[in-house]
Amino acid sequence: MIEEIIRQKPKTAAEIMALKRKLVKKSGGKIPRHSELWREYLLLVKSGKIKFDEKFARLLKRRAVRTLSGVAPVAVLTKPWQCPGKCAFCPTEKNVPKSYLSNEPAVMRAIRNKYDPYEQVRTRLEALEINGHRPEKIELIVIGGTWSVLPAAYKFWFIKECFRAANEFGFRRSDFGGRILRKKPLSELKKLLSREQNKNEKARYRIVGITLETRPDYITEKELIEMRELGATRVELGVQAIDDQILAKNQRGHGVAEIAAATKSLKNFGFKVTYHLMPGLPGATAKKDLLMFKKLFANERFQPDQLKFYPTVVTRGSKLYSWWKAGKYRPYSDKVLRRLILDCKKAVPEYVRIIRLIRDIPEESIEAGNIITNLRQILQQEGAVCRCIRCREAREIKIAPGGLKLNVKKYLASGGLEYFISLDSKDGRALFGFCRLRLSGQLKVTLPTGRQENEKLKIKDEKFLFLNSSAIVRELHVYGDLVPVGGKKKTQHAGLGKLLLAEAEKIARQNGYQEIAVISGIGARGYYKKLGYRLRANYLIKKIK
Repeated sequence: MIEEIIRQKPKTAAEIMALKRKLVKKSGGKIPRHSELWREYLLLVKSGKIKFDEKFARLLKRRAVRTLSGVAPVAVLTKPWQCPGKCAFCPTEKNVPKSYLSNEPAVMRAIRNKYDPYEQVRTRLEALEINGHRPEKIELIVIGGTWSVLPAAYKFWFIKECFRAANEFGFRRSDFGGRILRKKPLSELKKLLSREQNKNEKARYRIVGITLETRPDYITEKELIEMRELGATRVELGVQAIDDQILAKNQRGHGVAEIAAATKSLKNFGFKVTYHLMPGLPGATAKKDLLMFKKLFANERFQPDQLKFYPTVVTRGSKLYSWWKAGKYRPYSDKVLRRLILDCKKAVPEYVRIIRLIRDIPEESIEAGNIITNLRQILQQEGAVCRCIRCREAREIKIAPGGLKLNVKKYLASGGLEYFISLDSKDGRALFGFCRLRLSGQLKVTLPTGRQENEKLKIKDEKFLFLNSSAIVRELHVYGDLVPVGGKKKTQHAGLGKLLLAEAEKIARQNGYQEIAVISGIGARGYYKKLGYRLRANYLIKKIK
């Protein structure tokens, strides 16, 4: 079948599907999945019967969008652990981390693997490869609730096992590591993690970013230093709303002040910041939700880099369920929710990425509220206009000759000055790459007394004092289909990252900085080292004067 399909020279995935149906109708049997065709295709290539054709291989790739952002996202779930929160909207299910449900796809994978981080990473990489992807640049996303409350030994063991799985993928699993190491002293676990991180710098499957999720009221300097030791580069905060009354009504356990303080601390350490937002909470209205959303970008205390938009739904096992049953709560109608999302998307700045619009909760678990999980696609089909990063990612768009424009946008954020440096198409519709540069400590801020003074950083740990005087590159990202390290040039590996970084260095130098720091994922360290950066306290540093 593969040989016949290749002879027909299909140009789209739809044409391959039509050919499969036609050939099966002749021979009988079941229509093979794309993953089965992919496996047979690779066997034919390996045997030398056919030559590898990248265009044809791309047509066989299932859910190609998964790696069109330039990285392969791999989600892993921590084991169930006692949550410090008492939030009204969170479901509680036995043997599942708080706020998660056992029939969510990521949770089901974790349960099948008994929450073993090694097996979760290995099986996810296998699934991506089976479906035609080359997941050699891994964005590790650790979910499971409040990461900060987990025991330190478990956290270091968990991340060590993720690195070990990436390092050993494609090879025989070693006996080194495993469950018994969780009982080792923390100091030994740190050494073992460092060993795996060093290996990963040159491994085939590299972890180029790690995301952790936690609560705003658990962000401390000590916590952020530990996150950097683990290799984390992005933190997702359960913000939900930036209104003290709504947070109190939903028993969140913290207020807006903690959200603003956490955001500032994270940015001062160079982390990318993602907010989880929940429109439609008890105490909210569509009008109030829209005003809060606009405030995220009008008020410099917030300015998140990314958003996950999770409209409130009612699930069993939550206090919200009993409120709904008693008639004390009503979720937004589909019409109101769609209008709200459309209005919010219009208000998103071009330097922000909307990661998700709807959480992937199975319909059977939702008692009340939105049940449409592909709302983003529906809104796009209805002509929704959005300037967010995800909606403008270049993906498979090719760079036209002389068709790139360098843009620099400057805005205030959390007591610092942020530069969003981007390479766009001439018409501004496609984004090929960007860099986030943060300058702190030079801004005049107005105090409650009306007096102005320079915003000062307050990082106290001696090893990280250099961050108080360094410009910080918080993110460098080039879009397009994922290209493995050393792979054929597409948008990635075409020198765009160097151009963006050079512009960031130039801006920092013009503003009087003598040093620039990059918060780099472990697997991306080699890239910066080639450009003259040197490792210091888990950051890549370069003298620019």
